[in-house]
Amino acid sequence: MMAEVTTTTEDVPKRKGPGYRFNWVGRIGLAIILFWAIVAVVGPWLAPHPPGEIVDWDYFGPITGDFWMGTDYLGRDIFSRILMGARYTVGIALAAVTLACTLGVILGMVAAVAGGWFDMILSRLLDAFNGIPSLLFGLVVVAAVGSSIPVLILTLTAIYMPGSYRFARALAVNVNTMDFVTVARARGESTPYLILREIFPNILGPVLADLGLRFVFIVLVLSGLSFLGLGVQPPNADWGALVRENIEGLSLGAPAVIFPSIAIASLTISVNMFIDNLPTKIRDRSE
Repeated sequence: MMAEVTTTTEDVPKRKGPGYRFNWVGRIGLAIILFWAIVAVVGPWLAPHPPGEIVDWDYFGPITGDFWMGTDYLGRDIFSRILMGARYTVGIALAAVTLACTLGVILGMVAAVAGGWFDMILSRLLDAFNGIPSLLFGLVVVAAVGSSIPVLILTLTAIYMPGSYRFARALAVNVNTMDFVTVARARGESTPYLILREIFPNILGPVLADLGLRFVFIVLVLSGLSFLGLGVQPPNADWGALVRENIEGLSLGAPAVIFPSIAIASLTISVNMFIDNLPTKIRDRSE
């Protein structure tokens, strides 16, 4: 006589979640990124004073109820200038990293699939370009052409596109040798199909991590150019320019230097926190 088999709800394996949940570190990083993104969009309307207006006759004024972060070396409101500076820092860095990584990833995947002379020539050219120090290249270009927002975006794109290309190509070369790509090629699939359907989805996680890292580098290089006077020009300013303008008065008005520095640090650190704690199914598609 066969024994009756009974099951309970505890015996039934629970269905796993979708795997796209962030841990608390990633959530904090994402929250700070979204905060600065919102500030970059609506900051000019939230600023209590025009960013170039002298509102206090006392230069390097202290923190008060009217001036939440004090005033700078000309008596301008630091809080208003940080809100306006977010648009330049976040906007320029986001545009540059998007262009650099888009061009680099596309060229890297095409070179990995095409191979031959195209891969060799393109790789050698970009290797030679990548050997130029980034800050030095930025200084030369901006000093020669002049500082404007389009020039800054294109310069930062040119600086970081070769590195993105090398990273994407190295990933694509490994994926290109796998069996499922060989099968797709044997079926007669076109090169765009291999790139978009077979290779790109399998390198997406590392590419996103690389994008976040390059965003941090671009913010720091942009701040460095502004600190040297070659970034966003007065009366507008990004966060690096705010530090440069007020650095000589650090002993008199520390908030004018500290608050822009905190803004730069919070943005760059939060991007790293977010990228390092991406959900498993984005970070590692093999699971």
